[in-house]
Amino acid sequence: MLQIQSPNQRPSSPLAILNLGFRIFFVGGSVFAIITMLLWMLMFTGHSSMQTADINPLYWHAHEMLYGYAMAIIVGFLLTAVKTWTGIMMPYGYRLGVIFGFWLLARIGWSAVGLAGNETVWLTLAIVGDMGFMLLSAYAVIKAVLAVKQYKQMGIVSKLVLLTLGNMLCYWSIFSGEQSYFRVGIYLGLYLVMGIVLTIGRRVVPFFIERGLSFDSDQEVKVKNSKLLDGLSLGSFLIFMLADIFYPQPYLISISAAVVALVNGVRLIGWYQPRIWQKPLLWSLFVAFLGMCLSFVLFAVQPWLNFAHSIAVHALALSGVGMMTVSMMSRVSLGHTGRSIHTPPKTVNFIFILMVFAFIFRVVMPLVALEYYLTWVILAQSAWIACFVLFGISYWPILAKQREDGLFG
Repeated sequence: MLQIQSPNQRPSSPLAILNLGFRIFFVGGSVFAIITMLLWMLMFTGHSSMQTADINPLYWHAHEMLYGYAMAIIVGFLLTAVKTWTGIMMPYGYRLGVIFGFWLLARIGWSAVGLAGNETVWLTLAIVGDMGFMLLSAYAVIKAVLAVKQYKQMGIVSKLVLLTLGNMLCYWSIFSGEQSYFRVGIYLGLYLVMGIVLTIGRRVVPFFIERGLSFDSDQEVKVKNSKLLDGLSLGSFLIFMLADIFYPQPYLISISAAVVALVNGVRLIGWYQPRIWQKPLLWSLFVAFLGMCLSFVLFAVQPWLNFAHSIAVHALALSGVGMMTVSMMSRVSLGHTGRSIHTPPKTVNFIFILMVFAFIFRVVMPLVALEYYLTWVILAQSAWIACFVLFGISYWPILAKQREDGLFG
């Protein structure tokens, strides 16, 4: 179907990067992914320290990876995808700039807390920024969804609202001195992000595989899906999330995590097509889902093999947050700027391989040779930074330019 825009009705923004949410948030999020990991590397190796006694450096790192980086990419995607789902124009131009400005204010506040001291001042800026960013983003999505009565999207909307509450818990923990709230806020944020990734991934990954492989094939490619698997995945993941956050009973965590891994593993088998390995924008999505399945296997066996819980957490974060977001950004940045998704930049294989190396160094190698733990973590951090530097070189110019077909977007 051709997309036609009337010259008189076409919206405009002062800069191409403010045309739609994916542009500014993909650029900002990827820049921040480099900066915040560099700061964390300095802290982790002892070359810098947190200038506050009220925030655990591990929680600082986790907060900024989730509520900083991951939320930027999720909001950028939703402020673009909801326009497609509902047909309603999402924030652009100066309105989009205000939402991004709140996000940026929060990131500056959290970075300054780590480096500059004056905790109360910087955290006040951060909470104003984060709440403005998350509330305005949620409002834009909710308004569009309700306007066209697409109530099937309310699952994603509810997760955005709960993510806002999870972030507020982190701030409440700092100002009240109750560290336990911070842990709940972090893990709630991680699992809600994973819930969004599983929900969106269930929609787009099989669709992308079908479209991508049918493009240069004589036959239409169809993959297998099942509403039964969808229900089992949602139910078992909810049980796992609640158990790991609020009731860490080993049997309950192991059984629920094993079911999540099994259900999504079966789902992944139904999506598999041998030719995906010829297309980096497809195999990266497949590998991201495979990494999440392996992560839940680790959660299932961790209580009985006694390795660190953080290894399973990082496995889930690197596959579900790292690989999945980089893969989605690489595809969305092409499709929504009028470029061919079938001829991505030649660097994309290296971008995704670097994230795979980050997973191997941070998750697999500590299980194999724990005595070199510091080395493995530094290598994982370096691979993460290199991945986003290469993404920036490849995609920032695309995201900053107008569409080649002259349309707005």
